[in-house]
Amino acid sequence: MFTPGPVLGEFFGTLVLVVFGDGNVANLVLKDAKANGSNWVHICWGWAWAVGLGVFAANALGSAQADLNPVVTVAKTLAGVYGSWGEAFGVIVAQMIGGFCGGVVVWLAYLNHWKGSDPDAQLGVFCTAPGNRNLPCNCLTEAIATFFLVTLIMSVFSKGVGLTTPGLGTFFVVGIIYGLGAALGGPTGYALNPARDLSPRIAHFVLPIPGKRDSDWGYSWVPVVGPLVGAVCAYFFCHAVGIM
Repeated sequence: MFTPGPVLGEFFGTLVLVVFGDGNVANLVLKDAKANGSNWVHICWGWAWAVGLGVFAANALGSAQADLNPVVTVAKTLAGVYGSWGEAFGVIVAQMIGGFCGGVVVWLAYLNHWKGSDPDAQLGVFCTAPGNRNLPCNCLTEAIATFFLVTLIMSVFSKGVGLTTPGLGTFFVVGIIYGLGAALGGPTGYALNPARDLSPRIAHFVLPIPGKRDSDWGYSWVPVVGPLVGAVCAYFFCHAVGIM
């Protein structure tokens, strides 16, 4: 009998995250989609629940950690949650593949809406872009937002909070994602996660989307480096103050 485990859980959980998150964006920006023209609140709620549903899916398939995010996995590996960097690498690969496949699913779901949609909007379904392009500032924003993401996740599941109800912490994570979008999402679109940004960006690059633009590779490193820096800083902070 097939036994699910962390790798399958991280793959499918990240796929769910991207399907519901990128699908949420597609509904807002693609031509003739029913929610076209909705606002930032829709984005925040959609991404918050995308993360929550992804966590539940990952847990159900055998990933107790349900990171769904390579930089969260890096921070947890530094903290000794994972047994080795090899184990963490397998989880990260699963997350990245899940993010790519999630982008493909969204492309299929909106197959009749790509033609005639604005090329920038098409790209925005798959990945983030800054409101004002200044790469050092954009990277700083992503680092700050990810610092609070990791620190607050670690806080929610810390002994100091002491949650005892299974699954309750996931609902607090939903709130964290909504709050980050509302407070810090404006400058860069709060990627926070290479599996949410780089992997679907690759999907945009390879998929036959009519009238698409380039995949903005000049910006693509920001949603990777910024979150990684923020996550590592969060680890050192949490370790220093005893949250971990």
